[in-house]
Amino acid sequence: MRGSRISGFYRLPVETRRAELGARAGLGPEDLATLEAGGLDLTAADRLVENVVGLYALPLGLGLNFVINGRDIIVPMAVEEPSVIAAASNAARMVREGGGFVAEADPPIMTAQVELGGVAEPDVARRRIQAAAASLLALADASVPRLTDRGGGAREIDVRVIDGGAGGSACPRVIVHIHVDCRDAMGANLVNTVAESLAGPLAELAGGRSGLRILTNLADRRRVRAVARVPVDALATPDVAGPRVRDGIAAASRFAEDDPYRAATHNKGIMNGVDAVALATGNDWRGVEAGAHAFAAARGGYRPLATWTVDEAGDLAGRLEMPMAVGTVGGTLHAHPGARLCQKILGVRSAGELGMVIGCVGLASNLAALRALATDGIQRGHMALHTRAASLAQRPVSDRHHPGPVALAGMTTAKPDEEVV
Repeated sequence: MRGSRISGFYRLPVETRRAELGARAGLGPEDLATLEAGGLDLTAADRLVENVVGLYALPLGLGLNFVINGRDIIVPMAVEEPSVIAAASNAARMVREGGGFVAEADPPIMTAQVELGGVAEPDVARRRIQAAAASLLALADASVPRLTDRGGGAREIDVRVIDGGAGGSACPRVIVHIHVDCRDAMGANLVNTVAESLAGPLAELAGGRSGLRILTNLADRRRVRAVARVPVDALATPDVAGPRVRDGIAAASRFAEDDPYRAATHNKGIMNGVDAVALATGNDWRGVEAGAHAFAAARGGYRPLATWTVDEAGDLAGRLEMPMAVGTVGGTLHAHPGARLCQKILGVRSAGELGMVIGCVGLASNLAALRALATDGIQRGHMALHTRAASLAQRPVSDRHHPGPVALAGMTTAKPDEEVV
């Protein structure tokens, strides 16, 4: 019973929501108890980071209505900003009417960089390194035996020459990329280990000295792609007809394609959803952010990560592509029960599946924001929820309760007897 369409979920008391989640995601009492304290205690926190003095909590909510590659998925999202979860859920409901999201993920390749300086003949160094690629890959694999046991390991070596110039330097640098299949790990520690293990041999081959040796967060070999189709009638509001909303969203997408100032905010809306799922599942959302924005700027200028057009049938068609360096093993998951629980709720079986889910949530968040802009404006619903949260914070703790539904900007398709999300 994993359906992600839960009618009137936002109206339910928190305990009833938890019970419903437990039934649909197969959670037991111990799992649900993890939700009580944010999934982390002081002992675990003290193992995670330094100088711990307490815990800092964020709300954990559920993104609903998601159908991804034909499968219903309930999506845990950790975020402090009002309207992000409701907006993504409502957009997923619209996409659901068009058959749901379709997504794919590249193999989990991360890239280690080794910088080589003081190289007198960069082209000669390039040829030497390329000729020694097989032995270098074997050395890399030997540095990460547990990864190779799981079927991962170093796959390819590239060599680049960067002319000097930054900071007044005229010295070229040889940059070696080692591409590593990290399986279901995000892979930062793995590729950093590889970089360290090859720095000396590479410097010797190049006749230079090793400089920086670390992963790049521009994981452009580890991308996800997600597409969605929204029937034009699903876009309508009581005040704005579906074709007009559709055309407004497509026009807003073109604005982001033409203008980097708009593209920055367009992509921020995508990252609202992406970061919330990455954070909930114990992944490095800062690394995902860095990769996303670097990818957006990699082709010259700054571009949107998602675009929307009108297809031949007259419906709205969306497409997202972005790097997605996330994992389902290792890292925070060892020490954070809340992150493990969120991955259990998702029911994903690999890092690729998790990345596809995150990409689809990003595309949904983008759709919700553009629909709001194309109809009532972004502020109406967002500020209503912001005001609700602010007023609740000013009341005594004993007097706080769920204050009831608030209509969201761009989400006015709900009838009085239907749920907003």
